[in-house]
Amino acid sequence: MSDLYRVILPEDQIPTHWYNITPDLPTPPAPPLHPGTGEPLVPEDLTALFPMGLIEQEASRERWIEIPETVREIYRLWRPSPLSRARRLEQALGTSARIYYKYEGASPVGSHKANSSVPQAYFNKIAGRTRLTTETGAGQWGAALAFAAEVFGLSCDIWQVRSSFESKPYRSAQMAVFGGKAVASPSETTAVGRALREQFPDTSGSLGMAISEAVEAAAGDPNASYSLGSVLNHVLIHQSIIGQETLKQLELFEEPQIDYVFCCAGGGSNLAGLSFPIIRENLEGRQKAKIVACEPKAAPSLTEGEFRYDFGDTAGMTPKLKMYTLGCEFVPDAVHAGGLRYHGMAPLVSHCYHEGLISAISIGQREAFEAGVLFSRAEGIIPASESNHAIAGALRQIREIPPGESPVIVIGISGSGQLDLPAYVEYLSGTMPNT
Repeated sequence: MSDLYRVILPEDQIPTHWYNITPDLPTPPAPPLHPGTGEPLVPEDLTALFPMGLIEQEASRERWIEIPETVREIYRLWRPSPLSRARRLEQALGTSARIYYKYEGASPVGSHKANSSVPQAYFNKIAGRTRLTTETGAGQWGAALAFAAEVFGLSCDIWQVRSSFESKPYRSAQMAVFGGKAVASPSETTAVGRALREQFPDTSGSLGMAISEAVEAAAGDPNASYSLGSVLNHVLIHQSIIGQETLKQLELFEEPQIDYVFCCAGGGSNLAGLSFPIIRENLEGRQKAKIVACEPKAAPSLTEGEFRYDFGDTAGMTPKLKMYTLGCEFVPDAVHAGGLRYHGMAPLVSHCYHEGLISAISIGQREAFEAGVLFSRAEGIIPASESNHAIAGALRQIREIPPGESPVIVIGISGSGQLDLPAYVEYLSGTMPNT
């Protein structure tokens, strides 16, 4: 066993290809359906919203998709990201478990979201699009897309869920620094936003509402594309570099076997990014890792939702997706993990859960932030509110380890919590509701 604290791969070890789990699944996932006809989508149905390069990835049955050299060059700003052994956390817990965490908070925007925003902006640029529209919850995706749009000379309009827009003002400031324009959703800037405000005048907003606004804006502008930070296949494919790097780094830690992987789960991009390459290892018999999706009790799509076709947005403008869903009109409590407040789960993640390839648990805010504070004090990193759910899930498992066992546990830390400090203050003051 290695005595290393941290492994950072050299830049020439940045993956050259993204991994697509679809061809390796034991059963094929259900296709998305046209929102009007109910028939399976064809590529032409998506051209008003996405460039063909991303549409081809969305429908791809290829296991490996080459990463363009331009994208790999930008990835070098922060990739490969570190994998660390949480030795001080192990000591604080008094556990025999060997705990590792993959930290995505060192990207230019402080989260894993840039792994997909950069290629999305790139494929839009080469397709001749000049404007991107999107939604964002806590703001990590909005900041990531604003950064990527600026890199490629595109404008970027962002609809941020109202509860997060009001409670996290520095997120919209971060977007503005990168050149993005953020408004609170539902807003007065779109027809669907105005209708939602009239119907729900006191709403805290939801990702479904914000998606509707961003889709409307893109559909009405021939120079614009809609960009999504999670849920869709091409986003999950882009994030696969997380798990690919992790497998290489564990080899350097001299850890041949993984016992548990814990990831926060909202729309599914972080979970898929770390776990899908490991699921491939499970399917091929090289690993027997248990993958655990850690979702918030405020939006428990996997643990309490239904596996069925549903719209990805509130207004019913997106294709219908076969996923675990709480219903497209569901508006979750305004919890601090805004990036996890989504009514559904990515179809590929939902399919894996339905097939028993992953498991899921739900975690309340207080338990999540208790875990985050413990992790911060031990490891010196303040995790994003969303990441705290993965840490809390791991701590539950660690407390159940029988004497004499030393399982290998990998935790996905999806981003930095520096802009989530008001939430930590609320937890430390004892005023945080346990939703």
